Amino acid sequence: MKRLRSLATALPAGIRTVAVGTAVLGVASYLQLAVAGHSLTTEAMAGVSVLWTIVMSVGIGLFLPLEQELTRIVAARTVRGEGARPVLRRATLLTCGILGVILALMAAFARPLADLLLHGDTALVAALGSAFAAMAFCYLTRGILAGLGRFTPYGTQLAVDGALRMLLAFGCAAAGLHSALAFSLIMTVAPLLALLATLPATVRAVRPGPPQPWPGLVRGLGPLMVSTLLAQWMVSAAVMSVQLLEPDQVDLVAALLSALVLARVPIFVFGALQASLLSGLAGAAAAGRHADFLAMLRRACAAVTLLCVAISVPAVVLGPWLIHLLFAAPEVLDRADFLCLCLGAFGYLLAMVLGQALIVLHRHRAQLLCWLFGTAVLVGVTLVPGPIEGRVCVAFAAGPLACAAGMLWSLRGAVPRRPSASAPAGAEAEPIPSA
Repeated sequence: MKRLRSLATALPAGIRTVAVGTAVLGVASYLQLAVAGHSLTTEAMAGVSVLWTIVMSVGIGLFLPLEQELTRIVAARTVRGEGARPVLRRATLLTCGILGVILALMAAFARPLADLLLHGDTALVAALGSAFAAMAFCYLTRGILAGLGRFTPYGTQLAVDGALRMLLAFGCAAAGLHSALAFSLIMTVAPLLALLATLPATVRAVRPGPPQPWPGLVRGLGPLMVSTLLAQWMVSAAVMSVQLLEPDQVDLVAALLSALVLARVPIFVFGALQASLLSGLAGAAAAGRHADFLAMLRRACAAVTLLCVAISVPAVVLGPWLIHLLFAAPEVLDRADFLCLCLGAFGYLLAMVLGQALIVLHRHRAQLLCWLFGTAVLVGVTLVPGPIEGRVCVAFAAGPLACAAGMLWSLRGAVPRRPSASAPAGAEAEPIPSA
């Protein structure tokens, strides 16, 4: 207990506030899927499972990089005493442009998307597009809030989103709805209302400041977006691989999604750490506090290791029984499958922590190469002959662990171990060179 308390107090300020919102949103995700699993047919639930997986993989892959870059930029401006209003304005335009391109492509290819992934239901493609739109602007405001260290409204947005997801899911069930579209639209309505509830606090928090150059805003966004897309695809690849390779395995798709929800509990919890960790690392790097940077990174790695051990043991032992009880999932997975899924979640979390350090050190390309390496390992294992459920579970473990190993190697000697001289007041530190 003393070790856990020391880790908690060493983490960046604001983590407790965000943790509450993350916990509510995590529980809501479980309940939303559980209620849907008990309200829908297996085929309809498979459609919701795939849509939920796309939102939580492709959607996060597209828009989480925006939050991360905004957090880094705004945190550095805060160290220099500069306001973030110009960043918010340009980031809003950038978000609208990215979202416009995505929605146009989805409209143009709605029928192929529906046939390939959503059992021919074009209404679910529309629901997917609306979920992307709500998600885009949520991540925009969260990036500004995290960079400013305003974690109360950040956590509030998460909590309101989660509370609404629970209310709407139970409302659909109470109304006797058996529509995949109804349960899918929850992923649009809840985050949109949460955004509106916290938007005034975001606007009040930003102050005028010097202009934000476009190159500084978009320079690292491309590699980071590709990296995050690969990361989110990797953590959801088990479901998508089955859907693409053996689409008739609807029982396995539904069971895998339920199992991944259980195995990914540490990833939901990490959401409480990620925003404040990136903000803290960016502030330490901008001020030239290399010793603080390294200490924060080590403690974050220790925290996610303890978290994964604490959650994975009961998940492996009770997982097959729990997913059937909670989500009405078909009984097609065993404890060995759950062990692979939990190992994959640990590798993913470790890669996310190390990836935050690479982002702050302006090593976006190194991070991208590591995710490409992990993806290649995952694809290679998936394509090995054998039963599909075994292949996708082992691949889920191998890919993230390979990526984390690559990032650890990339960070060797990247930060000086001796305390540096204090950075000049108001100056942003240069990127710390890699060995």
